[in-house]
Amino acid sequence: MAKFITAQEAAKLIPDHATVGVGGQGLAGWPEELGLAIRDSFAESGHPCDLNVKQGCAMGDWGKRGITHLGEAGPGLVTRWSGAHVGSAFALRDLALENKLQLHCLPQGVIVNLWREIAAGRPGLITKVGLGTFVDPRYGGGKINEAATDDLVELIDFKGEEYLFYKSFKLDVALVRGTTADENGNISMEDESLINEGFHIACAAKNCGGIVIAQVKNIAKAGTLNPKDVRIPGVLVAYVVQCTNSGSHWQTEGEDFEPAFSGQIKKPLDSLPNMPFDERKVLCRRCAMELKRGYVLNLGVGIPADMAKILNEEGYLDCVSTSTEVGNFGGVSSALPNFGAAYNAEASVEHGYMFDFIDGGGLDMTCLGLGEVDPDGNNNVSYLGKMVTGPGGFINITQATPKVVFCGTFMNKAELQVGGGKLEILKEGNRRKFVNHVKQITFSGKYAGENQTVLYITERAVFQLIDKKVTLIEIAPGIDLEKDILANMDFRPEISKDLKLMDPGIFEEHWGGLGKYID
Repeated sequence: MAKFITAQEAAKLIPDHATVGVGGQGLAGWPEELGLAIRDSFAESGHPCDLNVKQGCAMGDWGKRGITHLGEAGPGLVTRWSGAHVGSAFALRDLALENKLQLHCLPQGVIVNLWREIAAGRPGLITKVGLGTFVDPRYGGGKINEAATDDLVELIDFKGEEYLFYKSFKLDVALVRGTTADENGNISMEDESLINEGFHIACAAKNCGGIVIAQVKNIAKAGTLNPKDVRIPGVLVAYVVQCTNSGSHWQTEGEDFEPAFSGQIKKPLDSLPNMPFDERKVLCRRCAMELKRGYVLNLGVGIPADMAKILNEEGYLDCVSTSTEVGNFGGVSSALPNFGAAYNAEASVEHGYMFDFIDGGGLDMTCLGLGEVDPDGNNNVSYLGKMVTGPGGFINITQATPKVVFCGTFMNKAELQVGGGKLEILKEGNRRKFVNHVKQITFSGKYAGENQTVLYITERAVFQLIDKKVTLIEIAPGIDLEKDILANMDFRPEISKDLKLMDPGIFEEHWGGLGKYID
C-alpha cells in the first residue's frame, strides 16, 4: 500500500546516481512540487546527486516551471539527461551547452515506447525511426554536446535491412502525476489534459525494483474511484504526495484548469478567437489547402498548431480529424502555451499508443515546423544556432506520414505586409532558412519514402521535394522571384517548369475559399 508523504520527504528517498523517469508534455504530467523539493534538497544537502534523467516530450513552460528546476541549483544534481524535447528547460539546457552534463536527444515515440520495453524486461526497441537523422550513429547517435559519451543507440542489420536499436536501461525512480489518489495509491487523471505515459513509466520502475512517487491534487477513500478511471494502479505506487501549492499542479503551461481540455465540458467553438490577419495566417491557410476531406491530421508546435483555428474559422473542422502526438483525437488542437491539449477532444489515448498509430502509418498528413533546409530537402528543427530543442515527435511523424508539410516563414524576422491579394516585404529578415548545409538532420530528404509528398511552405514561396531535390513550385503574388526568393537562399533550387502563383485569396483578410481545395 502506498505511503502518503510530503514532497520534501519524497526528495530524500531518491538515491544518488539514480536513473529517474518523468512523463507528460509541458506542465501536463510534470510534478512541480516534487521537482522543487528535489532542487531544494540538493541545494541544502548535496543529495540526491548524479541523477540520470529521462524524459520524452518537453517538460515545463520555457524557463519558469518544469524540469528546469533540476538545473537551477547548478551542476551535480543531474549529470546525464536525455529527452525528445529539451528546449523548455533553460537551466538544464545551459548546463548542457557548458558541457556540465551529458545531453542526448532521441525521437519522442521511441522514448515513450521504450518504457514499455523496459517494463516487459525486453532488451530494447528495434525500429527504422531515426535512420538518416542525427540520432543515427553514423550522424551522431543523438549526442548533443561534447560531454555526451554514452552510446544509447546502435545501427544493426536485421534480415538484410538497416534498423536502429535503442537500448533498455534500469529505471530506479518514476516521478508521475495524476489528479486523485485513493488511500491504496490508485491514481486517476480526470482533470489532466493528457493521459500521458505515466502507467508505463511506473510499471518500468516497479519491475526494475525501483520506486514510484506520484503527485496528486486530491485524496479519496479506498475503493471509491471507478476502476476504469484509474490510470496508474496502486500496486505500482510506493509514495503519494498531495500537492499543497495550487501553482504546482497546472493542467498546461497556460491554464491552471480548463475543463474543455480534460473533457468535462464541450466549449462553443465560436468562442475561440480567430487568428490575426498576418503572414502566419497566410501560412496556415496555404497549409490547409493540402487537406482532403476525411484526413487524419497531426499538427506540430508553433505556426502549424494554429491551422486548427483556420479549419474552425472556415467551417471545415468536422471534415478532418486533428490529432496531437501526445494522444488527443478530434476537437481543436491548441497552440502554445497549451500545445498538446485540445478543446473538445473526441478521444484521448496514452502517449505510447498514439505513436503506435503514427509509426504504423495511421496519419494522412502532418504539418510541422521549418527550421533550416538544404538542397537535398533535409530539415533541421532540433538545433538552431545555440538553441537546442531536440526533435520531439518530429522524426517519428515525418518518417511515417504520406503527406508531410513543413511550415515556416521564409526568412527570420522579416517585416511583411499582407493584404489586397498580395504580399509586400517592408524589411528583409536577418537569417536565411534555406542553407547549403543544415546543422543537424531532423528530417532526412534522402530517407523520404518514394510515395511521400513533402512540401516546404512559406509565406512567399512553396517548395516540394521532387527526385530528392528542393524544387520551387509556387510564389506569392507581389513577390519578385530573383530579388525576394533566390537572392535570399544559399543555394539555387530546382524551379518547376509549371511555376504557379499562390492563391491570391489567402492574402485577403477574408478568405472563405478552403472548400474548393478540401473537397
